Amino acid sequence: MRRNAEIASLLEEYADRLEAQGVDYKHRTYRRAAESIRDAPEDIAELAAEGPEGVQRLQDVGESISKKVVEAVETGTFEQLEEAREELPVEMAELTSVEGVGPKTVGDLYRALGVRDLDELENAAREGEIQEVSGFGQKTEQNILDGIQFAKQSQGRELLGDARPVGEAALDFFEAIPEAGRCELAGSLRRWKPTIGDIDVLVASEDRQAVIDAFTDWQLADEVIEAGTDKASVRSNGQRVDLRVVVPAEFGSALQYFTGSKEHNIRFRNYAIERGYKVNEYGIFDVSDVENPDEGQRVGERVAGETEDGMYEALDLPPIPPEIREDRGEITAAASGDLPDLLAEGDIRGDLHVHTNWSDGELTIRGMVEAAAEFGHDYVSICDHATGPGMVGGVGLDDEELREQLAEIRDLDDDLPIEVFAGVEANIDAEGAISVADDLLADLDCVVASPHSGLEGDGTDRILAAVEHPSVDVVGHPSGRLIHQRPGLELDVDEIARAAADHDTALEVNSNPHRLDLWGSAVKQAVEEGATIAIDTDAHSAPEYGYVRYGVHTARRGWAEADDVLNARDADGVRAFLH
Repeated sequence: MRRNAEIASLLEEYADRLEAQGVDYKHRTYRRAAESIRDAPEDIAELAAEGPEGVQRLQDVGESISKKVVEAVETGTFEQLEEAREELPVEMAELTSVEGVGPKTVGDLYRALGVRDLDELENAAREGEIQEVSGFGQKTEQNILDGIQFAKQSQGRELLGDARPVGEAALDFFEAIPEAGRCELAGSLRRWKPTIGDIDVLVASEDRQAVIDAFTDWQLADEVIEAGTDKASVRSNGQRVDLRVVVPAEFGSALQYFTGSKEHNIRFRNYAIERGYKVNEYGIFDVSDVENPDEGQRVGERVAGETEDGMYEALDLPPIPPEIREDRGEITAAASGDLPDLLAEGDIRGDLHVHTNWSDGELTIRGMVEAAAEFGHDYVSICDHATGPGMVGGVGLDDEELREQLAEIRDLDDDLPIEVFAGVEANIDAEGAISVADDLLADLDCVVASPHSGLEGDGTDRILAAVEHPSVDVVGHPSGRLIHQRPGLELDVDEIARAAADHDTALEVNSNPHRLDLWGSAVKQAVEEGATIAIDTDAHSAPEYGYVRYGVHTARRGWAEADDVLNARDADGVRAFLH
């Protein structure tokens, strides 16, 4: 029954896209079929195993739709839906979650303004662009703007930094249960996406009921949402945690399947089909000699499934790290032996962007240095805020104060446990100018330049000016985005990365979970253009040094290797880059 909702959702998405393209009436047919499939007592996968004729036994499902359903059951999608997605590359479900925004509105705003997702919709509304589109007005624009925040909340997307600790607490809980075997996080949380829907946990056990019963009694569970024979859901710290229990022999295949992404799984499944194999959550099956491979889920000779690595190895592929399973060429790279040797958390040697109580941090310079040493770093760069646009409340230091701080850093005891770089986080104004005098910048060890104001519209030229400044070493949080709060600047990442490579300027992955800026796909673009990446925490207190893991896994999502990352080098290597 699990697949009925999945197949119905695909048909509903196709209906939405037809309506968005202005196709009359046809979309209603697909919605009726989707409703029939979703409510059907029969398992759609079993009906599809009989072919289109089996699916047509359902009410409101005709011949054409039934063929699409069979294709969707077999591959996870169907050709016409993929074509519709290419014609209208928008996040349909995300946009239509805003009250008053239907598929037709999505289509109109994409064609007029290029709006593709919720952040771009919000930006267009704030800039007054929607009211200029024919058929829209100021009131409609304001209604859309008012509905966006509620839509974000109703989607239940949590920051990675909020969801990960809850998921890890769940793993700790299951590891202490005798009946629970292997356990792992799955879904977008395991892929370290910037925002998370539900927290997915997978557990192997021969005694499913014992694991389910223990989970519903978990002391961190505020509410039991549902509990069945092999899965259950609770709410913990305001977040939904979904547990699925599988037999140990199928743990690897289930982990691969439920980690996703959907796009990666479709590509992987098709790769297997081309080689005579069937892939699903129960394993990999050799169906080369099977007359009808779709007659059941476990048809054919099972050749893999106990371990996740074995799922890939069965197809002569090396294991693919979860962070890059986004259908961005990873299976082709695996097949050709070109997968990256991804950066690891232990590769990071220091932090090049932290704050002290000279600006808006909590600790003294010495306190932040000692906290960095205790965290395990070999070096740290003190980069307090300079005055400039975006700095409010007097937190920024003027040039005279920065020189006083520089002198204090230089006078630190030689017996400090790690090396300390004297730096600054300067501001990049709307024209790309840096808010600190050039002669002072030249005296500092590490200059991080970041945008803090005017964070709308195209910021490419502004960031390029900072990249090309002879004293700027790192561009901090280049877009200035705050997840769920503001989308940040629009950037031509390829152009910025090429300039950064030419001028030996690093581009930052700001590890604060509210930022994660640059983000995964942007890191991949930057690395491909030869730019150097810096993974910094922007820490304002000792515990925030721990944010570095979010930056590392964000960089991994961008296929970054240790050689791509500035602060994976030792102190001498960093100093050589800075000078």
